Amino acid sequence: MPICQTAQYQVQPDAVDRVKEAIEKFVDYVKANEPGTRLYSAWQDVEDPTKFVHVFIFEDEVAHDAHGRSAEVAAFEAVYQPVLTARPVVFTDYAMVASNI
Repeated sequence: MPICQTAQYQVQPDAVDRVKEAIEKFVDYVKANEPGTRLYSAWQDVEDPTKFVHVFIFEDEVAHDAHGRSAEVAAFEAVYQPVLTARPVVFTDYAMVASNI
């Protein structure tokens, strides 16, 4: 059964560009190295560009765990965690009802 999650966070205004660069690098890594990650999508709030939402769909718990243990997750966290305006990042689990994927 797939694992579906979101992660929501907000960063300091002067860190937005750095975080976006880190997101792009990280998603490129996920695409190339995590076949069990069916979807990894990062979105930026149009009205408040300091807010981000990431949407994940993992094949299973093994893929979810492998993702969480990767050095690249730690590297990405090192970029955004120091500039969060509120802690912690809010992770929410979902059950998929329907999708066009």
